[in-house]
Amino acid sequence: MTLLAARGLVAGYGEADILHGVDLSVAAGQVVVVIGPNGAGKSTALKAVAGLVRPRQGSVRYDGQEIAGQPAESMVLRGLAYVPQERNVFPSLGVEENLLMGAFARPGAAREGLARAYALFPDLADKRRDAAGSLSGGQRQMLAVARALMLTPRLLMLDEPTAGLSPRFCTLIFAKVREIAASGIAVLMVEQNARPALAIADRGVVLAMGRNRAEDAGPALLANPEIGRLFLGGAAAAEGEG
Repeated sequence: MTLLAARGLVAGYGEADILHGVDLSVAAGQVVVVIGPNGAGKSTALKAVAGLVRPRQGSVRYDGQEIAGQPAESMVLRGLAYVPQERNVFPSLGVEENLLMGAFARPGAAREGLARAYALFPDLADKRRDAAGSLSGGQRQMLAVARALMLTPRLLMLDEPTAGLSPRFCTLIFAKVREIAASGIAVLMVEQNARPALAIADRGVVLAMGRNRAEDAGPALLANPEIGRLFLGGAAAAEGEG
């Protein structure tokens, strides 16, 4: 069953439109990855769903209800969690303090949320008293995702979660995304590391110039020569080679 269905999104900044009728959807327990060149509107689409950019046109239906244009704080209470690419932790606060900030709307859920966070990311448990600013880039990203999960959202939206990370942390983040989805949470993720992201995606969406260019199962997009040439840095690799 579709949890989120955004249709015909037109949105932008000032008088300029970045999105020109974008469609996105994701079901519970599904990973949907949005890829495309810089300036395609990927992050704007995510922000329009999250309530950080108000759509000028279009519909955003979540769990059967229209939510387009509602403020971001109301989205959190509905079970939508958004993790921006940058400034996604409080560097001067400790790891556990950051996590507790994620449970601000329901303080009674904090203890259970901490237990889940440390089970999902054991590295954070070892550094719970350390300042978030002292963490590596990969650890900070784990903290940002864990904080977003503190209220057990139904939809997790991630904007470039592996940007600037080492290959080891990229692999770890993608593995954790699959683990999160396996728990029943829908994941809508924007990624520039397109190949490994599509490899773990149930479905991929390609945006170009603020419009949908292609949509298919993640592995199918990886195997599509045109998508490989235009958006993945070369022809798609043939299966079974190497």
